[in-house]
Amino acid sequence: MKTNLITRAGWHKLDDELKHLWKVERPAVTQAVSEAAALGDRSENAEYIYGKKRLREIDRRIRYLMKRLEAVKIVDHDPRQNGKVFFGAWVELENDEGDIARYRIVGPDEIDTKNNHITIDSPMARALIGKQVDDEVQVRTPSGVKEWYVNHIRYTPFED
Repeated sequence: MKTNLITRAGWHKLDDELKHLWKVERPAVTQAVSEAAALGDRSENAEYIYGKKRLREIDRRIRYLMKRLEAVKIVDHDPRQNGKVFFGAWVELENDEGDIARYRIVGPDEIDTKNNHITIDSPMARALIGKQVDDEVQVRTPSGVKEWYVNHIRYTPFED
């Protein structure tokens, strides 16, 4: 089951997607379907068939986003969290080999592997919650237990 937490930025991203689908993409696809339908035989009209399929996809995503935005709870940073890892934190870790890893702990709707955003439900995030700088973190992975050390904790992005 997904955790119903989201950062404020993540909520705005989902809300922007919903608005774009509803106000921009859906009307454009509806117009294209109407134009394709006016051309005649719909059974062999690729534009009509594709347009109807795309419209169903858009409607499905709109329904999902509307339900999800109602269900999630926005979690803002509280200054009392400074110094410990909580939801929304950027964390820099180091292992015994000197490998450095940086992660941000976010909700399941915000996972972004390119930017190292991991869900609060992941084993790494669960192991990090409540930790402080210099704490040792043991994470169970399919290949065994991995050990990491917390180098830095921030509630603003790391600057490379």
